Amino acid sequence: MNLTTVSKRISIAACCLLPLAAVSTAVAMDQSGPYQVEAHWKIGGEGGWDYVTADPHAHLLYIAHETRVDIVDSRSGKVVGGITGLKHTHGIALDNQDKHGYISDGGGNVVVVFDRHTFKTVASIPAGTNPDGIAFEPVTKTVWAFNGRSSNVTVIDAKTLKVAATIQLPGKPEFPVADGKGVIFDNIESKNSIVRLDAKTLQLTATWPLTDCESPSGLAIDQVHRRLFSVCDNKKMAVTDANSGKSLATPTIGDGPDAAGFDPAHQLAFSSNGDGTLTVVNTASGKFDVVQDLTTARGARTMTVDTATGRIYLVTAEFGPRPAATAENPRPRPAIVPGSFTVLVVGRK
Repeated sequence: MNLTTVSKRISIAACCLLPLAAVSTAVAMDQSGPYQVEAHWKIGGEGGWDYVTADPHAHLLYIAHETRVDIVDSRSGKVVGGITGLKHTHGIALDNQDKHGYISDGGGNVVVVFDRHTFKTVASIPAGTNPDGIAFEPVTKTVWAFNGRSSNVTVIDAKTLKVAATIQLPGKPEFPVADGKGVIFDNIESKNSIVRLDAKTLQLTATWPLTDCESPSGLAIDQVHRRLFSVCDNKKMAVTDANSGKSLATPTIGDGPDAAGFDPAHQLAFSSNGDGTLTVVNTASGKFDVVQDLTTARGARTMTVDTATGRIYLVTAEFGPRPAATAENPRPRPAIVPGSFTVLVVGRK
């Protein structure tokens, strides 16, 4: 996702008012579903934001916040550090050795490497144009930075912190996931498809069309049952078999989604939506039924699942009035209220 002050899809989703019947239905599902909003943590600061990454073992959240990464204690909600000097952050990936983290700095066209104990920057590695989605692949110990404007992926050797390869993609990439066995998947937003890449051979091995899915962004994976969950702009979650590419289901989600998540302990998939909802999908039975549309907050469309606690963390801010439309800017974005940046904590009842 590419943010300046606020996501391009927030401007669409945030202006929509739910009809009374839809609101009543959402409230009813909120009361009967398994999740509730437990807390709001005011982080403050200015500017837009992008993805959130949880470190379950260190009890930390890494939040891409415009020109910095905020580091938050996931038990207390307190800011415990920050990585600054960045130009326009998008995503954060963590290695499996508790050593380094990797930030896609889209404004600088680099991947910034930091020490996870001192939070100090240790390297800045050139990538393609506007690196956005980013993932660590544990088998080959490589980092995959998907470049939104150059439509390719920069592969970095985590041992040497050098670029190992650049792989061309069939369109604009969005969020990636690793299957833990040497394969990377990534949504191709501009082609309504998903690609499969082999981390050992550094080759693109498949491109699968996504059924009934427009502009897929967030992606999550069930590694055990080999299922992929893509969230789409047409209010659908595309569920795909990770072995064959076959479409399994397209449950309805909220409007303006950007991030997806999966809780392996409870077999639930999530979509965080800009209309102020969190859609919860039951994957255990194979029917992929929506079990809850939890009301969250306007613009809370990026999220992470803490697999140690089952908590979900979303981020948003308060918005000012929308400026009047002009011929030059027919869809103006509402301004973010300075100091209002907030983490929402969602937990099971």
